[in-house]
Amino acid sequence: MTQKPAIEVRGVRKVYGAKVPVEALKGVDLTIAAGEFVALIGASGSGKSTLMHILGCLQRPSQGELVIDGVNAAELSAAALAAIRGKKIGFVFQQFNLLPRRTAQQNVALPLSFQGVSRGERRKRAVELLGKVGLGDRMDHTPAQLSGGEQQRVAIARALIGNPAIILADEPTGNLDTRSSAEIMSILKSLNDEGRTVIIVTHEPDIANWTRRIIRLRDGKVIEDYLK
Repeated sequence: MTQKPAIEVRGVRKVYGAKVPVEALKGVDLTIAAGEFVALIGASGSGKSTLMHILGCLQRPSQGELVIDGVNAAELSAAALAAIRGKKIGFVFQQFNLLPRRTAQQNVALPLSFQGVSRGERRKRAVELLGKVGLGDRMDHTPAQLSGGEQQRVAIARALIGNPAIILADEPTGNLDTRSSAEIMSILKSLNDEGRTVIIVTHEPDIANWTRRIIRLRDGKVIEDYLK
């Protein structure tokens, strides 16, 4: 790959439980270059969501290295990991995770409130991003007033508020119909076209086919990794 690595995983294992240990990842080695559009695909229990959580610095590996921009994140403090998440990574989840009593604009702006950004600047950036995902006329609606696809677009705008280089999307279309799924994947593809690294976890082959690289997991191991 000509691009520099965005994320490198070296010998990563993840074990849950002490009395009855369960090995979710069994020595995963992986390099994802900056600007790639990647799908992690596998059945339930394959380890794909665990790998996503490690890539996003939400969990630490039990063993091995997670290197982000040349830094071994597996050795960082909790505060340093949080700083990486805030500056480098945007998250999109299946359940949207929007605050029900906040408007779309307020949900998108929320991460900036923890960074000391002024209210006016928070609103300005949220409005711009909602326009980018096609919700410029829905910014004052609460989640209950939005469709599932619209809620996920709000979640994508929120993930972009810190201008991250990496977008991690965990089953981003899992709660959506076919049309809304295509709209969400089109947005994620456009973000990749802008140069962002986009990594999607899915169990659906038709969703994985939107990406340019497919990594298939089974029983905690990578069993297939190919470019389309």
